[in-house]
Amino acid sequence: MMDDHATAPLDLLIARRLRREREARGWSIADLAAASGVSRAMISKIERAEASPTAALLGRLSGALRMTISTLLARAEADAGPQRIARTADQALWTDPATGYLRRAVSPPGAEPELVEVELPPGARVAYPGTSFAFLRGQVVRVLAGRLAVEEGTEEALLEPGDCLAFDLEAPKGHAFRNPSADEPCRYLVALSRR
Repeated sequence: MMDDHATAPLDLLIARRLRREREARGWSIADLAAASGVSRAMISKIERAEASPTAALLGRLSGALRMTISTLLARAEADAGPQRIARTADQALWTDPATGYLRRAVSPPGAEPELVEVELPPGARVAYPGTSFAFLRGQVVRVLAGRLAVEEGTEEALLEPGDCLAFDLEAPKGHAFRNPSADEPCRYLVALSRR
């Protein structure tokens, strides 16, 4: 299991970055709420780092801002300062409070492609709208341990350790990641290339 010692600092970086992205567009909290379907109260709590956003919520907010979740998180992580080496102890961790999904930024902030390691608890499912992937050129997932069901629209691929899936990002459909196991976490690596 991955250590979560860096969770709180990343929540604060996400809060600051979300506010910067919103203000850079000249949007009020009400504008972002209208564009994302997320309540003004929740956006305000996230921007004050009083609430940790779920992966689904970040998907809606980043889509409204016309960026991927990964870009939003990468920019938040980059706010901590430029780096060429991402030491294991310094890699930013973020936990989805709704599912327990744990995301580790493996590559240094701003690196291309971006590498992310995810641990998905048994039975957990995380869904993202198609807008979350609209600004990616490519996305590849490789399972490190456990099993992973990847849903793309109406299609589903079941991946075993060592299996690798390249996403079809041309079709505007949502994606979901699901751990079909009742007792074993799934660990997988995601490589993301931005447009």
